[in-house]
Amino acid sequence: MAAGLAGRLHDLGKYAEAFQRYIQGRGATIQQRIDHSTAGARLALDRSKAGAPPDRLMMDLVAYLVAGHHAGLPDRLGGAASLDGRVTQATVEPLDPIWTSEVTLATSGLFPANFRWHPDPSRRAFQIAALGRMIFSCLIDADRIDTERFYARIERRQVDRDWPRLPDIAERLIVAFDAHMAGMKTADTAVNRLRGNVLAQVRARAASPRGVFTLNVPTGGGKTLASLGFALDHARHHGMDRIVTAIPFTSVIDQTAGIFRSVLGEDVVLEHHSAIEEERVSSAAARDKLRLAMEDWAAPIVVTTNVQLLESLFSDRPSRCRKLHNLANAVIILDEAQTIPLPVLRPSVAALDELARNYGCSIVLCTATQPALAQPDFIGGFELGPDSELAPDPAELHGALRRFRLQFEGELSDDDLVAALAEHDRALVIVNSRAHALALYSAVKAAGLDGAIHLTTRQTAADRRVILAEVKARLDPRNARPCRLIATSLVEAGVDLDFPRVWRAEAGLDQIAQAGGRCNREGRNPVDDSIVTVFCPAEAKPPREIAGFIGDMARMKSHHGDDPLSPAAMRDYFEEVYWRKGDQGLDRIRAKDLDGANATIKVMEAFSVGSGTTNFAYRTVGEGFRLIESGLAPVIVAIDDAAKQTLDGLRHGWLTPGACARQLQSYTVQVPPKARQTLIENGHVRFVAGFGDQFAELMTGSLYTREVGLLWENADYLGTEGVIV
Repeated sequence: MAAGLAGRLHDLGKYAEAFQRYIQGRGATIQQRIDHSTAGARLALDRSKAGAPPDRLMMDLVAYLVAGHHAGLPDRLGGAASLDGRVTQATVEPLDPIWTSEVTLATSGLFPANFRWHPDPSRRAFQIAALGRMIFSCLIDADRIDTERFYARIERRQVDRDWPRLPDIAERLIVAFDAHMAGMKTADTAVNRLRGNVLAQVRARAASPRGVFTLNVPTGGGKTLASLGFALDHARHHGMDRIVTAIPFTSVIDQTAGIFRSVLGEDVVLEHHSAIEEERVSSAAARDKLRLAMEDWAAPIVVTTNVQLLESLFSDRPSRCRKLHNLANAVIILDEAQTIPLPVLRPSVAALDELARNYGCSIVLCTATQPALAQPDFIGGFELGPDSELAPDPAELHGALRRFRLQFEGELSDDDLVAALAEHDRALVIVNSRAHALALYSAVKAAGLDGAIHLTTRQTAADRRVILAEVKARLDPRNARPCRLIATSLVEAGVDLDFPRVWRAEAGLDQIAQAGGRCNREGRNPVDDSIVTVFCPAEAKPPREIAGFIGDMARMKSHHGDDPLSPAAMRDYFEEVYWRKGDQGLDRIRAKDLDGANATIKVMEAFSVGSGTTNFAYRTVGEGFRLIESGLAPVIVAIDDAAKQTLDGLRHGWLTPGACARQLQSYTVQVPPKARQTLIENGHVRFVAGFGDQFAELMTGSLYTREVGLLWENADYLGTEGVIV
């Protein structure tokens, strides 16, 4: 009902004579567009003053949606761009009275039936704000599709938005999944038998009522396929509309999307993230369909990132909110759930909880190191029931899937590490910074060790994919070659690598567990010979954030010395982290209209059910809610033909800036802002003319190599001459 009301009111201003003259070409120019949104918003607020409180509340909420259907959801209070500012200050042209006979406005029965309030009254404002975004999503998608169809008819072109419905194809996809699993050629090892057991027991739970589930399986235990099998069976059982898998890092999303395509087929999987390369799609028609599908997530299977999913749930922008209504009645798999950044943890949990509570979703928190997210009194966590865990006895599974021995070594210098690597021709070292990774890699190269490989975000995502493929080829037991990989933490979560030995610089307990997942992953070697060595780097201090996690880890080590990576130790570790961070550390947004750090949930608390009024800060939250606040600046490294063609399209106008920005994500390196400024001042980086500071392109090619990445430290020099690597 409320969505229908918003649809009827959103263009009410078009009944103004001034707007009719505009669209007929007899009045204002494009630069002088008539405001056609405020009239409907003003009417909604006027009508909200009468009627029962729930209906007043919904009329109040509709006013935000109508006012924001082009410019974005506004804050209630503030300047001229706020909802109240527009309603009281904007010039609204008189409407032709005929609208009252042509537009029927239902102003009662607007509040959704069977809405489930959160037991904590302080969360109810948050729930209503989320409801507003969901209705806004319906309004935006319907409005955009209606406009699209209108122009498609005029231009006599076809628009392909047709995707099969998951309920119609679920049976076929499950048959394909079963066939894939039966056809997998895997050795009859203890690890593979355990993976099969996990899959069978997880799928046996598919008939469980919808809700929030955890899948706590050690790294290498087959979580990806187990979660997909559960989601397919669960969706079929409940008639659910789609499966959405969110992954924390673009560095591994290709891997997961590739698995899904190989299992289910190319025609049902939508891959949507910032580094998507549309040029990989074979035809122009397929690229157009991909672009359209990324707007509203109508595909039955969606593989995306945490950034795309969670930031959309808090966005004020029509383009990002448009997809939200298609999350209703979906199975949402959150891969590596422990990687949700702490500053947005509480609101992220609240948003996912709300999807399960009121929008028919099932949430699967899929991780090898299950965080303590069932903390309703502290972090506002999920209300997990006794049967929420899908895995068969995580504690027993942890012991059965133990494939390495953890060893705490104390302080090690780079020379010590080089000496250790000289004794092992296939080994992985993970450190906490790009600077340390480069220094250690340089030392390994200088020592003449064969198979030295460097992997950090100094390299573009496109080059990292090539490097990871080379690493996997070298580790293949059928043709094993020396492979001494020096990497940062990007190699930990979800990257399928199998080294016999791993060294990990001190970090959080979850990161150590993730590093362990790259050691003896397939269980080919004896556990006692497969060692993960945790060390304190002599030459490199940990970043401040990591230092806090090291302290938390040390306390858990003292309490769980017999098994510091057990599920019990991990739960205690995350409780320690959350306690140390406190409320503000787990819910912090930064926005230009607010002073300092503010809580997302608290910003939404100015609301009263009884009065039926709201004071939501949609725009403030949308601008301030970011999963990644790196403080880094992008530099485009266009050494591949694809990147060069994209920049050429930007310069000559046959690609839009938005499309270019998306396609160039795979060819971008993030650097410290001061370093980029020095690169610019010395002529090594230049902004593409005509686009302000949006596209910073590397001009001195010798500062970048695929082997090392971008050496921004050499910004004062003409190139990499004289640098020994």
